[in-house]
Amino acid sequence: MPKVASQIGPTGRPLRDFPEPPALKSHGPARIIALCNQKGGVGKTTTTISLGGALAECGRNVLMVDFDPQGALSAGLGVNTHDTVTIYDLLIGREKDVRKAIVPTKTNGIHVIPANIDLSAAEVHLVNEVAREQILARVLKPVLDDYDVVLIDCQPSLGLLTVNALTAAHGVLIPLETEYFALRGVALLIDTIEKVRDRLNPAIRVDGIVATMYDPRTLHAKEVMERVVEAFGDTVLDTVIGRTVKFPDASVAAVPITQFAPNHAGAQTYRQLARELIARGAIA
Repeated sequence: MPKVASQIGPTGRPLRDFPEPPALKSHGPARIIALCNQKGGVGKTTTTISLGGALAECGRNVLMVDFDPQGALSAGLGVNTHDTVTIYDLLIGREKDVRKAIVPTKTNGIHVIPANIDLSAAEVHLVNEVAREQILARVLKPVLDDYDVVLIDCQPSLGLLTVNALTAAHGVLIPLETEYFALRGVALLIDTIEKVRDRLNPAIRVDGIVATMYDPRTLHAKEVMERVVEAFGDTVLDTVIGRTVKFPDASVAAVPITQFAPNHAGAQTYRQLARELIARGAIA
């Protein structure tokens, strides 16, 4: 059980000290987590990379799936997406072996399936496919025993690609910028998740909402945080990600912040997020 401190955190709840997770005796099968929010610029890719780095430090084997045609995840991990097999090739059946698309990164324990602008054509190709919402789940199935967690970085949309990610996923992590317009779309996203649960994937659950880009100096951020906690209760994670220039610096270096600036507060926060998700049972 996490220790409860007397200090009150940004969520208005007492801060908890989540313990270091125990080492795993074996790896797999992976739990698939989709990082999803239909609003762009809320920190999905930064959270995917940074959380993956923190989990790799904990001895977890991590596979990241770039599911955004902009390819920000691939770029943020230093992966060349030209003249290589991408997730698009797997989705449309141009490549049958998922292992041919998996690329190692500069960080031990992290592999990635890259994406590029070709992925923007996937929805047109898939629209007439049988069981088109389940194609990503079928693509990932052969390698799930090799990893402890699969993190899917979704595009800022609720289209067919995102529905594929939600159908494949066991859980959803929702990065939410502490800004009013970001808050407005969360109810729509949760409604979409519930429809996927009812019609396609009964096992899916919301693992948590993680507040990002939080600036404690602004009244607006504090007010949005209060409204998020009021609306979603314990679904809001205790860990809150603050603003820092170190995140884009780490992206330029093509490594997670836990590797780029291991002693920085941003790195410590993502380690806290990893420990909290493990403590909540979202990750083994």
